[in-house]
Amino acid sequence: MTKKETPIIILNYKTYAESTGKNAVTLSQYVQEASDETGVNMAIAPQAVDLYPIIEAVDIPVYSQHMDNITPGGHTGSTLPEALKETGITGTLINHSEQRLTLADIDAIVEKSKQLNLTSVLCTNNVKTSAAAASFNPDYIAIEPPELIGTGIPVSKASPEVVEKTVEEIHKINNNIPVLCGAGISTGEDMKAALELGAEGVLLASGIIKADDQKQALIDLVSLI
Repeated sequence: MTKKETPIIILNYKTYAESTGKNAVTLSQYVQEASDETGVNMAIAPQAVDLYPIIEAVDIPVYSQHMDNITPGGHTGSTLPEALKETGITGTLINHSEQRLTLADIDAIVEKSKQLNLTSVLCTNNVKTSAAAASFNPDYIAIEPPELIGTGIPVSKASPEVVEKTVEEIHKINNNIPVLCGAGISTGEDMKAALELGAEGVLLASGIIKADDQKQALIDLVSLI
């Protein structure tokens, strides 16, 4: 089955026990299987320490959760973009609400991603920041109101106007940037609602990672599209 470029599902592993270490590799294999079986493009964003074994184990896009605006040198504890690229990742999340960046850093990291041929997924928290983010020309923008992250309340239902307005404002600036919907997405109904509001995919985490059957949860997520 030929996979669709969009809608896209990006699963952020965060630092849950269920998506760490050996569990991260197993989960990645489930995502691979769900993507193959449904024909929907799925990508994952594991912790940096789990990137190597996951990239060896699966053949789906693997993103880093974060990268720092640094160059090789004395930056103990930071994450060097070139080092992440060398692991074999295909992209990175930028400015997630749990890892906020300054505008200057966002600009630099989006540009560094382009230089390294990495897909950039720039996370935003409201309509205004989404419009500003569009000027950086990332590959994707993911709208995630932070107050809804991890609540199980999907932004597509709690604040549908945020999704619609975000898509509208971004496309005024750059009509080629796909918008992803995040925060609280966990069911097929949530996914369907997000797409109906103009999003071209979703960025999600706990709704899948905490599911009793992670693979089936992913399959159910795309059952209505």
